Amino acid sequence: MMQWTEEQLRTLICRNGFRLRGLEMTRLEAYTDAAFAFATTMLIISQSGIPRSVNDLIGALKDIPAFLASFAAITSFWYAHRQWSRRYGLEDGLTTLISLGLVFVMLIFVFPLKMVYSALFSWISAGLLPTNFALKNISDLPRLFLIFGIGFWCLTSLVVLLYIRALRAADKLLLNSFERLKTIAAAFSFGVLATTGLVSGMWAGLLPLKWGVWAGFWYCTLPISMPLVAVIFNRKAQHLISRQQARTRETSPLPPATLNRDEKA
Repeated sequence: MMQWTEEQLRTLICRNGFRLRGLEMTRLEAYTDAAFAFATTMLIISQSGIPRSVNDLIGALKDIPAFLASFAAITSFWYAHRQWSRRYGLEDGLTTLISLGLVFVMLIFVFPLKMVYSALFSWISAGLLPTNFALKNISDLPRLFLIFGIGFWCLTSLVVLLYIRALRAADKLLLNSFERLKTIAAAFSFGVLATTGLVSGMWAGLLPLKWGVWAGFWYCTLPISMPLVAVIFNRKAQHLISRQQARTRETSPLPPATLNRDEKA
């Protein structure tokens, strides 16, 4: 890992207050992009097959909502890794191991992901959107949520580890106070996601059946918890910027008009 200098940092592109240290595509990032593209392909392969009639085509089109939701979930993790790579440009043994772990879990997570969303949209639409995934009995549902929760927890925890790795390398990366805060905010946000997945999985695996079937509703808390985390850290960022601006005004020389008034006094 290279040691950055202030001269080098001044030449970097700055986006949303963060200097992008990893704009050049690395072999690790290229491999990760290809693996996530393959995971998306696996979603298509998991379909029942190529439509051979109009009825088959209509049935395949009804599977679009589940496919879209699964695709959005996969690309969100791809984007998280891409954003991390752009911000820090780290590629050492530990980051490679974490990135490969992320790819490994994602390739396994594809099928539970598609199953959960397929069953969800079938339930919401009262069967109008069919699903190829069938639960033999109600006791299968908590087990599905357990598998999904563990997979979701693993993925989000690996992203947390990437941001922790960036924080530990903050001195070599010369992260300023704003960049450190943004890094902590990202780690905390994915930590909330990881905790939600873990709680959902444990709820499904440890509680009786009558409670375990509701484990999936823990993810309904995310539209509340995630914006709340964003608001908290946005306020912290605003306070940090205000302090820096105040410190700059205190250390800057007085304007000429002020100096003239002082001299006349």
